Amino acid sequence: MTHRIVDAHVHYWDPLAHYHEWLSEVPPLNRRQGPADYDPGHHGLDGFVFVQADCRDEEALDEVRWVAELAASFPLIRGIVAYAPLHEGGAAVERHLDALADQPLVVGTRRLLQDRPIEEITDRRFIDGVRRLAERNLSFDICIRHVQLPAATEVVEACPDTRFVLDHLGKPPVAEGALDPWREQMTRLAAHPHVVCKLSGLSTEASPGWRDADVVPYLEHALEVFGPARCMTGSDWPVATLATTVERWFDIIVGVVNQLPEGDRAAVLARNAEQFYDLATAAGTPDAR
Repeated sequence: MTHRIVDAHVHYWDPLAHYHEWLSEVPPLNRRQGPADYDPGHHGLDGFVFVQADCRDEEALDEVRWVAELAASFPLIRGIVAYAPLHEGGAAVERHLDALADQPLVVGTRRLLQDRPIEEITDRRFIDGVRRLAERNLSFDICIRHVQLPAATEVVEACPDTRFVLDHLGKPPVAEGALDPWREQMTRLAAHPHVVCKLSGLSTEASPGWRDADVVPYLEHALEVFGPARCMTGSDWPVATLATTVERWFDIIVGVVNQLPEGDRAAVLARNAEQFYDLATAAGTPDAR
């Protein structure tokens, strides 16, 4: 059976164009990675959402412009989740968001939180910056580790008008095979209807030589608590290539959602990403749904 997939989480970078400090610690990834390098195997793709790749903060706007130029040659790039310095507060946030408004492919924002202290995540200035996104119809991608889920939930509760998407299921402890307290924390977060979840990023949280059965319980729980209407598919390419292929990851997700009614399968694999990120509008093309 052929499935229509929108990959809601990919990264591109060119170390000669922008500096990514973290790449120096991951030699297999420390080279140009672009749309032409992406291989979905037997899966058909209907689009990508580029997510900021954590270059220098001062280079972040140029990263957006670089990806927009890529999109001119690769129209399957249908949206950009851009870096935003939401923690700076006030005029600095507004200036940056004003600059993003000039880029029609920008559909959301992200600032990596996964290695930030809890007090920084729940800081009033950061929460104020996240609130400002609602005025501009921009979402916020939450990229955290599982121990930060309670803090992220505090932010969500403080920003009821902002739309959120949880990246990588909150990076649960797959390598340990531990489901709790992650399950309860996910249930609490999912109780807020303005949050959706990306089914992505689990392979790099698993142990070497991981099996499909190691990640499936996490995917199933996310689908249970968020529901098929609030889950979307992402590869986390090329980071995920450290542990898997796009084809294998999508095979796993398709296998999990095949138990759902056809409409729910289509929603998880493509439609939810299109609707949440408003991709048809962002791309300036007719809605293919």
